[in-house]
Amino acid sequence: MLEGKKIGVVGGGKMGGALIEGMISRAMVRASDLTVADTDKNRLEELAKAYGVQVTADNRQAVQGADLVILSVKPQSMAEVLSGLAGATSTALFISIAAGISTAFIEERLGAGIRVVRVMPNLPALIGEGAAALAPGASAAKADLELARQIFTAVGIAVEVEESLMDAVTGLSGSGPGYAFLIIEALVDAGSRMGLPGDVALKLAAQSLLGAAKLSLRGEKTPAELRGMVTSPGGTTLAGLKVLGEGRLRETLIAAVEAATRRSAELGGRR
Repeated sequence: MLEGKKIGVVGGGKMGGALIEGMISRAMVRASDLTVADTDKNRLEELAKAYGVQVTADNRQAVQGADLVILSVKPQSMAEVLSGLAGATSTALFISIAAGISTAFIEERLGAGIRVVRVMPNLPALIGEGAAALAPGASAAKADLELARQIFTAVGIAVEVEESLMDAVTGLSGSGPGYAFLIIEALVDAGSRMGLPGDVALKLAAQSLLGAAKLSLRGEKTPAELRGMVTSPGGTTLAGLKVLGEGRLRETLIAAVEAATRRSAELGGRR
C-alpha cells in the first residue's frame, strides 16, 4: 500500500526514527521516497546516514508533494507545527502520534476535509515490539486507517479504538513501558540485594517479564489464571504476592494509568 508513495515525517526523534526504520527495513517504502524534517541538524545527519532518507530543516518542504505525512512532534509543539503547515497540502493523509492531540485539533488547523488518523504508539516500537492504537478522524477513509495499520504493524501490533478512548490508551500502553522499566529496575535491585550479580539479575528480571507478557498475549488463559499456575499454597510466589498486596501494587498501577490518562487529556486541552 505504500509502494510509490511519497512520505514526509515531521519530527525525527526516537519514535519517528523507529517508524522510518520499520518501513525501510521491511521494504515498505524506498528511502528516496521518504523525507524527514527536524530542527536538530545532527539528528538529520544521523537519519540520512543510517537510512539514506532525504532530510530538511523545513517542515513545509518535507510535506510538499507527499501522499502521507507522519506528525511525530511533541504535543506542546503541535499547534506551532500545524500553523506552519497550513495550506502546504490538502491531499495528503496525516498520521499523528502526538499524545493528547485530537484529530479535530489537527483538522481545524489544516483545513476542512483533511484526512487524519491519530495513533498512540509506544517505545518498544524501536525493536519491533510496539503496541499502537489507531483512531480515524472525520474525513479519514477505511483505506487510510488500513494504511496506518500497515505502518504500525511493521513495528509491533496495532488495534483500532474509538478516539474518545485514546487518552486511556496513552495512560495504559503509551506510558506502560515506563511502568515496566520501573518494575524491572526494582527487581534487579532486589536480586542484587539478595546477592545476584547485577547483569544476571537484569537478564532474569527482564526475561521473566518478557515470558509472562508472551504467555498473556497467547490468550489461552487470563493473567489471573496464569498467576494461579505459578502460585502454590504456602510457596515462594504466594509469599511475594502477599507483600505486593500489602504494598497495594495493583491499586498503585491503576492509579498510575489514571494519572497518565488525565495528563494526556490535559495536553490536548481537555480536563
